[in-house]
Amino acid sequence: MKTLPRIAIVFSSFALAGLIFVEMHGQAAAVGEGSTTVATLAQALAAQSAASSAPAPLVNLPDFTGLVEHAGPAVVNIEAKMGSAKAQQMTQTAPQDDPNDDGQDDGSGAPGQDDMPEFFRRFFGQPGGPGFPMPQQPRRGTSFGSGFIISADGYLLTNRHVIDGADQVIVHLSDRRGLKAKVIGSDAAADVALLKIDAGNLPVLSLGDSGHLKPGQWVVAIGSPFGFDHSVTAGVVSGLGRPSIDRSQQYVPFIQTDVAINPGNSGGPLMNTRGEVVGINSQIFSNSGGYMGVSFAIPIEVAMNAVRQIKETGHVTRGQLGVVIRDVQSEELGDLGLNRQAGAFVQSVQNNSAAAKAGIQVGDVITEFNGREIDNSSDLPPMVGAMAPGAHAEVELLRGGKTMKVSVVLSALDASVANSTQRLGGQAPPSSSTAVGVTVEPVDSKTRSQLGLNAGQGVRVARISNPLLAQAGLSVGDVILQVGKTPVGSVADFEAAVKPLKSGDRLRLMTRNQDSTGLITVTLP
Repeated sequence: MKTLPRIAIVFSSFALAGLIFVEMHGQAAAVGEGSTTVATLAQALAAQSAASSAPAPLVNLPDFTGLVEHAGPAVVNIEAKMGSAKAQQMTQTAPQDDPNDDGQDDGSGAPGQDDMPEFFRRFFGQPGGPGFPMPQQPRRGTSFGSGFIISADGYLLTNRHVIDGADQVIVHLSDRRGLKAKVIGSDAAADVALLKIDAGNLPVLSLGDSGHLKPGQWVVAIGSPFGFDHSVTAGVVSGLGRPSIDRSQQYVPFIQTDVAINPGNSGGPLMNTRGEVVGINSQIFSNSGGYMGVSFAIPIEVAMNAVRQIKETGHVTRGQLGVVIRDVQSEELGDLGLNRQAGAFVQSVQNNSAAAKAGIQVGDVITEFNGREIDNSSDLPPMVGAMAPGAHAEVELLRGGKTMKVSVVLSALDASVANSTQRLGGQAPPSSSTAVGVTVEPVDSKTRSQLGLNAGQGVRVARISNPLLAQAGLSVGDVILQVGKTPVGSVADFEAAVKPLKSGDRLRLMTRNQDSTGLITVTLP
């Protein structure tokens, strides 16, 4: 009985083969080639068997070999030699060579890393320390990075921090030539540098449009991590419009990727699958100094905007609105007339700035700039910075729950004014002391004139005993214009406005000094 199923299977197989043979034989008989029929049958059965045994691929991954062959020759290695003073400083701060070093991170970190556990690290290309093993010992006083050629006559791009402070810059081409480069100019805010080498008929990378990037798209990087020139890494776009925690780069909407980027990759190209440059690799987010899956690139449009200005004028200018902004807080939604946390809350307005002249006020929420929606406050600076001084812009904002539009003529970015911390000085004898921790007095005529205040407008800060207010930015000499939404023009007005406040309440002061009009908010202890 155990053999019966086998006999049945064998018989069925022969029967099926016989039917196929008869059918094929019938077709072959019409041609008159019986022997050919048998061969054809065997081939058909073999093809069917092979097709059924080979599974179809579930995912077709891209092959970047053609892209690398095309783009690789236009990618360069950059060697920036520092002056003797800087070299001496680097020698003093760099870790000493350890003959027993196995190249593993011993946890000590680079100098200063203990105080900065997580931050955006630029790739200065100073390997050799813990966590940065190198195939060879780097020379003191030299930094390394990457770059790429943008014109056949020798112009190329890299990061500013790669060549910053260098006395001599040498560009190593893919054909092993080493040529001295001239720094045409650089821009710290965009972290871009334009170099020129004396050569012709050079390979060039095509420039793409980072505005068409979407999260999930494949991107490729070529550079010289740890001195390994022309290393290729690939990944996907993880996010767009990412802000840097470095305030000096608030005008750059970074491209976030998971492409493996390490020291030495700085200044190298980030390319789409067509081999077009969409960004310049610039930063990583790390607590070890090495790649942890989060890398950032400068959009190529931002870089080329700086390059065009450097070529034309030798420097880069940007538009300025003249406001200090922050994200909208959840507890403010009701008061602001918003149903979600979106827009840029105007924390302060610089005196005589473009925003002040256009009528933008402290407490406004900017929701659109030139028709582009502002979702987070970090969205606004790159939009403003991309425009030239004197350009006109339309700003949509929310004030008191009502939407309004204003026209703004942008001024030139003045970092010294924007970051000024200068305050009106001088402590006067206290005229009033309150439970909120600030002592005020009437505004004197000189201060009133300096700040453009009307009679009966504001009270002057004479003393601060609440450290939270000092930490929030309130200084002696500032003039308090409002407590909450209540205008104050005398010491009595101020006392009456703060009297109902108790521990746990939010104290909100609108202030003015010689730089700007701003808003200070603290929770009373």
